[in-house]
Amino acid sequence: MTKWAEVSVHTTQEAIEAVANILHEAGASGVVIEDAEDLKRLAWQKQAEAEQYLVELNPEDYPKEGVILKAYFPMNSFLGETIEEIKTALNNLLLHDINLGRGTVTMTEVYEEDWAHAWKKYYKPARISDKITITPTWEDYQPQTEEEQVIELDPGMAFGTGTHPTTILCIRALEKYVRQGDRVIDVGCGSGVLSIAAVKLGAGQVLALDIDELAVKVTRENVKLNGVANQVQVKQNNLLDHINQEADVIVANILAEVILRFVKEAYALLRHGGYFITSGIIFQKKEAVQEALVSHGFTIVETVFMEDWVAMIAKKE
Repeated sequence: MTKWAEVSVHTTQEAIEAVANILHEAGASGVVIEDAEDLKRLAWQKQAEAEQYLVELNPEDYPKEGVILKAYFPMNSFLGETIEEIKTALNNLLLHDINLGRGTVTMTEVYEEDWAHAWKKYYKPARISDKITITPTWEDYQPQTEEEQVIELDPGMAFGTGTHPTTILCIRALEKYVRQGDRVIDVGCGSGVLSIAAVKLGAGQVLALDIDELAVKVTRENVKLNGVANQVQVKQNNLLDHINQEADVIVANILAEVILRFVKEAYALLRHGGYFITSGIIFQKKEAVQEALVSHGFTIVETVFMEDWVAMIAKKE
């Protein structure tokens, strides 16, 4: 049986995307996110949702606080250097005012069979909004109502299941603001779940952008899996650099620090009356994003919260 090194980083919700990116760039063959808040969310869902929508979680698999990201690397002579590179990159995040929490890095040896498939038993269909349900490809799930739209995902070991609060906030905003035939740009598409959701909710065309080559590959696979490949163009790109396509809606589920870099470009590309949906904003960074949006001409039409996360919907009047 093949042995792998499981490198664990204990951090915060705020730092999830930044730390995951560091692990991917270091050559991780997969990343698993264990978030203490998932257990609290499950308790809430058990009261609010039908049993078939629940993600079954074992409390023993989750930290009592914060988030643990586990990445998998081959056991070879370069492993020590890789771990040191990860530690250095994590320390550099502090220069960008990103709260790492504990920021501890640990390593254990595991067999491939222990992680490659075991996580699948925890991933079940989840009702994200009034109209959108996300289900793994290996589950036989049938819509419960005529309006319900099902998104199938096979996140592999590289991306989340689409049930993180920032993703949920984005999908609910898309459901509210996307109109039939809209042109949508998804900045930092990740697994492509927001692009797929936009089409399922009526968008005519979506441009999905991500600087990560793996994200582009996974998004292409997922849009094809969901039968929306003709309506979603996937492109490797840094934010909105060199993009000249107008849009009715721009959605970005990215760190607040990254959102601040392309507010000007988002305003320029949006048609009048269009919406800029931003998520991935930790509560402490809410004011900075709001000020940037307003200073560039946007009107804030809605601010919504889930746990420590904020989504802001801005309109170009």
